[in-house]
Amino acid sequence: MRNIYFVGTAGCGKSSLVCAFKEWLDSAGIDSIIINLDPGADTLPYVPDIDIREWIDLQDVMDEYSLGPNGAQVVCADLMAMNINKLTDVLDTYRTEYVLIDTPGQLELFAFRRSSDIITGALGRERSMTAFLADPMLCKTSNGFVSVMMLSSLVQFRLRMPTVNILSKADIPSTDELERLMTWFSDPDALYGDMLDNDTDPQTVIGMELFKAMENIGVFASITAVSSKDSIGMEDLYATAQQCFFGGEDAERN
Repeated sequence: MRNIYFVGTAGCGKSSLVCAFKEWLDSAGIDSIIINLDPGADTLPYVPDIDIREWIDLQDVMDEYSLGPNGAQVVCADLMAMNINKLTDVLDTYRTEYVLIDTPGQLELFAFRRSSDIITGALGRERSMTAFLADPMLCKTSNGFVSVMMLSSLVQFRLRMPTVNILSKADIPSTDELERLMTWFSDPDALYGDMLDNDTDPQTVIGMELFKAMENIGVFASITAVSSKDSIGMEDLYATAQQCFFGGEDAERN
């Protein structure tokens, strides 16, 4: 059983990708289940096998603690950690190859709080990876791209798991925009050159320093482009997970 945490900024397409990837795995005969860790999700495009909302509900927390949505989300994050044994007890009843974990829409609530350590530890950090979704709408400029990659690096640092970058919503950018984004991921020199073209912007100077720091620690690498809408990139995502967990070999079927 291997865990894939789908993490990213609000609106980047985590839930949609979880749904599309689950459907692809089903069609390929690969067993998987879905865990929803977002207590504030009103609707989901899939039916979760394990749902944190069975134990923690955002509206109930708002009412009980007299909090607004943002404050209640913080309390929910801590309550998830406190109730993690209930979730793991249910998870232990499953025998599956992959566990797809849909995380809360607010990235900081999952990645940057102490509760994330408790949750990922209880679910087995040693058999887990993170799929960080980069929203193409936030990556259109070189500065925006560097900012998103910095966020990906921080998530990997905080969660302490192997992390792969996923360019979500690949059907939205134009062909030229998508080609430029993919080039930035695979060729840091091209990204650096585009940043130099904008060196009159004071923010670009900061971005260039961030770029140099990330290049030194090896942040830039390949990325998988996916489209949940068009079911593009699912096989590549599976291959990336197999490479991470098994060195590229197919998982042994139960």
